[in-house]
Amino acid sequence: MLERLQKLLAQAGIASRREAEKMIIAGRISVNGQLVTQLGSKADPAVDQITVDGKRISGQFKRYYIFNKPRGVVTTLHDPQGRAAIGDYVKDLPERIFPVGRLDYYTEGVLILTNDGVLSQLLTHPRHKVKKTYQVGALGKIEHNDLDRLRVGILLEDGLTAPAVVDFVEYRPEKNLTVFTITIHEGRNRQVRRMCDAIGHAVRNLKRVKFAGISLNGLKRGALRELTENEVAALYAEAKADDEL
Repeated sequence: MLERLQKLLAQAGIASRREAEKMIIAGRISVNGQLVTQLGSKADPAVDQITVDGKRISGQFKRYYIFNKPRGVVTTLHDPQGRAAIGDYVKDLPERIFPVGRLDYYTEGVLILTNDGVLSQLLTHPRHKVKKTYQVGALGKIEHNDLDRLRVGILLEDGLTAPAVVDFVEYRPEKNLTVFTITIHEGRNRQVRRMCDAIGHAVRNLKRVKFAGISLNGLKRGALRELTENEVAALYAEAKADDEL
């Protein structure tokens, strides 16, 4: 994938993007043995040899993607049971990337994929309380007092859940389905499904619509796109926000 040299240099940890631009103008960067001095020049790190002061850039370029995980896909790169897996959708990417956190087999929606281990750890560590928003379709007509129970916390077998933000969307009588959104910051296994079971309304469909401020924004099911520099910065900011408290 062709990308601007200054972005590639920044991703490789050589310098900030602004400093990388200065390096290019100063004639310190070559691509396939050819000196590059013009800003806006591009290269493909998968096939091109990029050097700084005559030394080839080594190591892995950091990549960041958002993936709209379909229902019926396991959140692993390969599944021993032969089920569809995340790896089936990213096998043509030049770098090896991995999912940040998990979505269960029957849950669809936002999944961040990256090869940045530092960011992945920040986003998944419990102390950072990274927000995750789900759209829930639960069987039956859920009363407001039960939605309030979700808001204040539900006692599960592994303890009381933290307060959640819950917004009623609609009741669909033809399907006997209550639709609402819930925002949580914990990462317990199947947490939303277990919370709904606890109030007597099984989840029929579950979709994560936002993770750490990143939303699908029309991304089709099974598709992925690379995150922008601003979106990556926002992920770091979200994960580190509590460090300033």
